[in-house]
Amino acid sequence: MTTDGFTTCLWFDGQAEEAAHHYTSIFENSGVGHVTRYSEAGPGVPGTVLTVEFTANGQKFVALNGGPEFKFNEAVSFQIDCADQAEVDRYWSSLLEGGGEPGPCGWLKDKYGVSWQVVPRRLLEMIDGPGEQAARAMKAMFAMGKLDIAALEKAYSGE
Repeated sequence: MTTDGFTTCLWFDGQAEEAAHHYTSIFENSGVGHVTRYSEAGPGVPGTVLTVEFTANGQKFVALNGGPEFKFNEAVSFQIDCADQAEVDRYWSSLLEGGGEPGPCGWLKDKYGVSWQVVPRRLLEMIDGPGEQAARAMKAMFAMGKLDIAALEKAYSGE
């Protein structure tokens, strides 16, 4: 059996097409693909969007207008590996735009309720470092919303 890999399906309540365009505007290597519409068979209004295929940062997704039955929660999130503070800042502000909610330790929810972790690569290196240094970086991270690499570096080095 051959497959094309995995495609993540995101369940929306009427915002599938809007969300696909939003995410593709934030991430490089992205684009909106095929849009499927409800037919006379329903259950949605004929002609309205059922699914939208899109790619964000090279990852395949399908946005589904499934209705109000299910909501996003923190049990599933997307982690963004950021090379530097400029990337952290850009993704943080772009994903919060339009009504998102900042959270602790680099977490946030976007305006659709999808959870994201905006994480500088350097943090992962620090918390995998020597015991006391890693503990200081971890403690500093716990006190932050958006992660600040310079402040994390100071904590790591004991300043």
